[in-house]
Formats: sequence, C-alpha cells, structure tokens
Amino acid sequence: MASPSDHKATIIDGKAIAQTIRSEIASEVRLLLEKYGKVPGLAVVIVGNRKDSQSYVNMKRKSCAELGIKSFDIDLLEDVAEAELISKVHELNADPDVHGILVQLPLPKHINEERVLGEISLEKDVDGFHPLNIGKLAMKGRQPLFLPCTPKGCIELLHRSGINIKGKNAVVVGRSNIVGLPVSLLLLKEDATVAIVHSRTKEPEKIVREADIIIAAAGQAMMIKGSWIKPGAAVIDVGTNAVDDPNRKSGYRLVGDVNFQEACKVAGWITPVPGGVGPMTVAMLLKNTLDGAKRVIEK
Repeated sequence: MASPSDHKATIIDGKAIAQTIRSEIASEVRLLLEKYGKVPGLAVVIVGNRKDSQSYVNMKRKSCAELGIKSFDIDLLEDVAEAELISKVHELNADPDVHGILVQLPLPKHINEERVLGEISLEKDVDGFHPLNIGKLAMKGRQPLFLPCTPKGCIELLHRSGINIKGKNAVVVGRSNIVGLPVSLLLLKEDATVAIVHSRTKEPEKIVREADIIIAAAGQAMMIKGSWIKPGAAVIDVGTNAVDDPNRKSGYRLVGDVNFQEACKVAGWITPVPGGVGPMTVAMLLKNTLDGAKRVIEK
C-alpha cells in the first residue's frame, strides 16, 4: 500500500477543459452563421494603457477571432471623461450586432466604476456584474441572465472533473465582488453548505480544514498551506500572484493562493496556477457572449 507521502492529487487541467468548451462554442457559432447568417458580437472597452489590462484584453480579442465571434474594439484614453465612456456604452447598448459588452476593470480613479457598469444593458452584461444579475443570483428560484465568468468557470471545473457539489462543505477564501461573493452564491445554488473566510475571520485554517471543496480567491500568495487541507478535498485556486524569482527571465513567477507543492500531497484534486482557472474565465466570457447572441438571434 502506498504511504501518505506518495499521495498525488489529480491535477485539474483548466487549459484542456477550456479548450473543449471553446470547441463547443465554435461549432455553435458556425451553426448560427449557417442558419441565420449572423455571429455573436463582443465589445471590449479598455480605458488607458495598464499593461495587465492590455494583455487580458488582447487575449479576449484573439479568442473571439479564433472562435468566429466578432470583436468590437473600443480603446479610450486614460483621461477620457466619465460621460464620454458612458455615452460609448449607450452606443454599444443600441448596436444590434453587439451581444456582449465588457468594460475592462479597473477603471482610472476619476471614473465611477459602479455608475459605468450600471449603464451596461442587462441583456449584454456578459461579465455578470449588473446589480440585477447579482441580485437574481442571490435569490432562490431566480436565474440571472449571465453568471460572472470566473465563478462560473470554477463551478464548471468541478462539474467537468466529476466532483459532486450537492451536500458538500464548501469554503470560499475571499469575499470580493468579482469572485468570492458570487462563487459562494453559486455554490449555494448547487446545494453546498457554504462558509466564507476573509481577512477578519478568526482561525481561518480551522474552517478551511472542514472543507470538501475549497475555492481560494484571497489574492495572498500561497496563504493556504497543506496542513489547512482535508485529505481528498477538491481545491480550486483562483489566485494569481507574482512572486520574485531571479531564475526567471521576467524576474518573477506566478503562484496561486494555495501552496501547490504541499497541497498536492493532501488534496484529492487541485488546479495549477497558471493553467487552471485563468483559461476558464475567458472561455466563460465567450460562452456568455454566445448565450446572449442566441437569445437575440434565435428569437
């Protein structure tokens, strides 16, 4: 019999799962084109020239091209007036060829993020952050038009890895509007018993150790140690943190919120960073865009 030290968690390959989903989307896009002569359209709005935001946006635009989704590129200057950004959003709301609108966050300090996101048409809110979409997500028996992409990707990884959620103890580490909060609501919809651990939680490791499913989204490099994990638990690591690494050409490497090496020896399943949740977020954005387009085109 293998000793516990030989234990190796099953690696959940987010890249491969996302690729499968992208192929599914591409064939649906082809069907729409053949049947209706129309394709989904995604408008990506970026303000300013933050390096990280630009690389995300380029990735999204490239993915659209690969799957046959039409990409509308809106690049605005860093000092653009809030009113001008909002009128651009209104323009996209009115464009029948645009089925999804994504405003890349964060926005510059002088722009009120909440106000801008609230102006995106509910039917085109492919990021799933409109207060009405989040409100419906929080209510029993209601279905939002769109689910936020990263949380939706986390749940999809669990489903496609054959991990049962119903009746399981799930712990979400982090309570951000983008991941922690919506993923906890989604887990609740999936009939998990959910606890949220955050910066004010007393003895977080004690709570995390009870979890059958851990969603780590705190933005703290390698915060979750192997000793925090219940043997056999499923670990979805949303964290993307740059840590100094003089051996790398870039001078840094990316790590998650979980100590991967330690966790591998205890967990049943784990997502790597990079190559876990990241590719799923973009795949879910494209899926949301497809769904939005189908609602309009197949009417």
